[in-house]
Amino acid sequence: MIFSRSLTGWLLAGGLLALSACGPSEEAAPEGEVAATDDGVDTQAPAIAAQAENETIAAGDEAAADAEDLPQGTPLEDRVATLGLLNKRNNVTVDIELKPGEQTQVDNVIVKLATCERRPPWDPEPETGAFVQVSIRDAGRDDDAPFQQIFSGWLFKNSPSLNVVEHPIYDVWVKDCAMTFPGEEEPSISE
Repeated sequence: MIFSRSLTGWLLAGGLLALSACGPSEEAAPEGEVAATDDGVDTQAPAIAAQAENETIAAGDEAAADAEDLPQGTPLEDRVATLGLLNKRNNVTVDIELKPGEQTQVDNVIVKLATCERRPPWDPEPETGAFVQVSIRDAGRDDDAPFQQIFSGWLFKNSPSLNVVEHPIYDVWVKDCAMTFPGEEEPSISE
């Protein structure tokens, strides 16, 4: 018992001695002044930022100004999303066209579109996305069985692995979001 107390005391004292040897031998220089270290390297203490450098800008002020400057695309109610629905059991693919707020039923699947977006053509990284909700009814149940939601979230055309519909039978993906931006050429209609 006495031996373990004295050993603990010596270990603690040795640890403190080792830590004190690791620190700088001089006092830190006042802020903005240069101090020389033992190895001859001059260091400068960082200055505290002035109040103006740390000024906080409300997010709403800057976002509102930026939103007014950006050209607006097609209004939400005029957009049309094209989604793909795959039944993995029979390898049948169906294209579904929906406007925001609409839903459709294909066999035992209900697909609902909340919204869709496409980045403007001048954006260096094009992306098309849609917020989709997918509900299914088990094929073995009767027609009065309730649908169960299996997915609710954003799906992306160019980055499909960011968010996927995980289901053993059905898969849903985004093909397009039909919308235009000011200055963008209207698609020509081929006859």
